[in-house]
Amino acid sequence: MAPVGSFESLWAAIHAGADSIYFGIEQLNMRARSIANFTIDDLSEITAICLENKVKSYLTLNTILYDHDINLMRRVVDAAKANWIDAIIASDYAVLNYANKIGVEVHISTQANVSNIDTVEFFAAFADVVVLARELSLLQVASISREIKRRNITGPSGKLMKLELFAHGALCMAISGKCYLSLHSDFASANRGACVQNCRRSYIVTDKEQGIEFEVDNEYIMSAKDLCTIDFLDEMIQAGVTVLKIEGRGRSADYVHTTISCYREAIDAYMEGTYHKDKVVAWKDRLSTVFNRGFWDGYYLGRKMGEWSNVYGSKATKKKIYLGKGIKYFQKAAAAEFKLEAFGLQVGDDILITGPKTGVLQTTVKEIRVNDVSCLSASKGDAVSIALEHKIRRSDKLYKFVDS
Repeated sequence: MAPVGSFESLWAAIHAGADSIYFGIEQLNMRARSIANFTIDDLSEITAICLENKVKSYLTLNTILYDHDINLMRRVVDAAKANWIDAIIASDYAVLNYANKIGVEVHISTQANVSNIDTVEFFAAFADVVVLARELSLLQVASISREIKRRNITGPSGKLMKLELFAHGALCMAISGKCYLSLHSDFASANRGACVQNCRRSYIVTDKEQGIEFEVDNEYIMSAKDLCTIDFLDEMIQAGVTVLKIEGRGRSADYVHTTISCYREAIDAYMEGTYHKDKVVAWKDRLSTVFNRGFWDGYYLGRKMGEWSNVYGSKATKKKIYLGKGIKYFQKAAAAEFKLEAFGLQVGDDILITGPKTGVLQTTVKEIRVNDVSCLSASKGDAVSIALEHKIRRSDKLYKFVDS
């Protein structure tokens, strides 16, 4: 399941091989503060794209709700039903109650902190899928999976309950993301999707008796490293997990493309019996090229209670630099023309092209043509043509990758 915060990310997820996508609209989701949010008006286009590409669509409606939110919540659920969204991901009982009344499928969000089999059994009255708490070990997950079968716990569809787990992406220091730090400091509730991420910053500790200040400079003591499970994906699947969920609705389209591609390949390799350590090393190298705060196992293997980042922001081995915009695509020549607005381009550069209908394209520049003349490099201001098998559009943006 791929995170989607824009149409670029939606197409990136589809092209990378996602089976399903999840996204938020309006402000009743856990990325309400993000600029990467859709509106109710986008629902019909999103579902049309998903249906055409045989990808399931899930809408997150997983914040805490207050009385003044109820009318908006009902409007969102109504719109989800009208636009054939496959399911709502929710934790507040008001959403579960209303969705069940009007016949909309629900998945229980990780914000519900489902950590035991009896809670799974309780939620079976409302949902066919439960996203388990991220603080569980795989031994606990496997035990829950076995008990679902032993007790024959079925959801509203009459089928056995399915388990979903986060497989990759940001981890919060708080249990199931239930944090109040942002609310106290900025009156912006993390539980309402408005976290300002205080935990990701550096801090100075003051001795209250003597006034001496100490800077905590070895680790960002509340900023967890990112979860990465690709090197024990086989154990995740064997524990009974049905859906592997990638975090990152606020991240870029190339992040979505890279993470989904790697996990798609890893799942397929497991199913084909070709999953092994050499491939894992290559996948982790690719995953490290996009945004990350360093990787750890989370709580799944039970080896350590927490690993904290030692830098602010991303530890990605690559970063992208904006170059310019698309001008035209020449179908017969299989070439794309771009206007270089910010920096130059050279043969051998690794480039990235993103757009609302293009998604993500990555390639290496093998030839550059300026004014129909082949050259080794082009400068800012030039209109350049490069060989490209996929169509680009005028709205598309061109970047190049450089080492971080």
